[in-house]
Amino acid sequence: MKPLDGIFVLDLARILAGPYCTMTLGDLGARVVKVEEPGKGDDTRGWGPPFWNGESAYFLAVNRNKESITLNLKHPRGREVLWKLIERADVLIENFRPGTLAKLGFDWDTLHARQPRLVYCTISGYGQTGPERDRPGYDLIAQGEGGVMSVTGEAGGPPFKAGVSQADIVAGMWSLVGVLAALHARERTGVGQRVDTSLLEGQLGLLTYHALNYWASGQAPARLGNHHPNLTPYGAYAASDGWLTVGVGSESLWARFVDALEAPELAERPEFARTADRVANRETLERELTTRFARRPVAEWLERLGKAGIPCGRVRTVPEALAAEQVKARGAVVDLPHPTIPDLKVVNLPFKLSETPGAPSAPPPRLGEHTARVLAELGYDQAALQELARAGAI
Repeated sequence: MKPLDGIFVLDLARILAGPYCTMTLGDLGARVVKVEEPGKGDDTRGWGPPFWNGESAYFLAVNRNKESITLNLKHPRGREVLWKLIERADVLIENFRPGTLAKLGFDWDTLHARQPRLVYCTISGYGQTGPERDRPGYDLIAQGEGGVMSVTGEAGGPPFKAGVSQADIVAGMWSLVGVLAALHARERTGVGQRVDTSLLEGQLGLLTYHALNYWASGQAPARLGNHHPNLTPYGAYAASDGWLTVGVGSESLWARFVDALEAPELAERPEFARTADRVANRETLERELTTRFARRPVAEWLERLGKAGIPCGRVRTVPEALAAEQVKARGAVVDLPHPTIPDLKVVNLPFKLSETPGAPSAPPPRLGEHTARVLAELGYDQAALQELARAGAI
């Protein structure tokens, strides 16, 4: 048993935020039917290189555990099929620009009146309300306008986006939380509700202590590179043969840290006595640490700091991270059978449930792979399917 067995999710989303949400719902046992445009499909089917045996690696990354059907929602017969699916669905997820589905007759009010148990999740750049609701939203734009880019990058340098599409993924994660909350509420009320998430608000949610630091001090947070505004040492340091990260988050750790560095004189300096002192004198301390860390290789530092109980780690490449022994021990990377990619691997569900665990179970679908099967469940026979195809509805 998986926790969402019996839940039917209708996935009208594309690119990353929505598909990440629906993929995770599928990992948790929901049946996910992905609705795609005939002849084209999700935009990411064409995003590459790289392509893996003809399949976009990007698409493969966020579309496992789904059935793909093709529907032309601009065709009345296509909309007729979609209504039949909605009547069976527990959840509908879409990330079109606000108002797009409403023009086709699938707005929240109409769906809620016709299918009151439906949970309707919308993901957009700026949300369904407000003066900027109609603006198109992309990950890069959200990272910038949500304030995150302003605190990412080296001090005095230009702002940087994260190396992963975190605005999309964060929005997908928050939509997942919203859907699960709405399903839980439906157990008590019998009524579904709309979940409205946006890339912008997901970024604001990440600001946490940056926002409170600003409100408390009146000072806009600055870029600090790999360092932390409220702690130091807490960052990335160059050793003689690579990079490591070190986090010293308490006074007891500071005492053990200077012992591991064999630098007792740092503990004796009053400007480094407490966390607030070290933050106030960050540049001076960082110059001292940079010189010391450069004298030894990463492995030696990790051994020294590890024995002292100091949180630390190697800065790994993506291949190194995926191949790490702890990653293997946790089953965080799994093989997934695929009809044309015999060695397909995916990153596993990032949390574990003791009694009803979820897991990837089915490969990402080929475009329209399940159209005939899903529509047969709705009562369409072979002749009706051929007629829909000739009409351009599927």
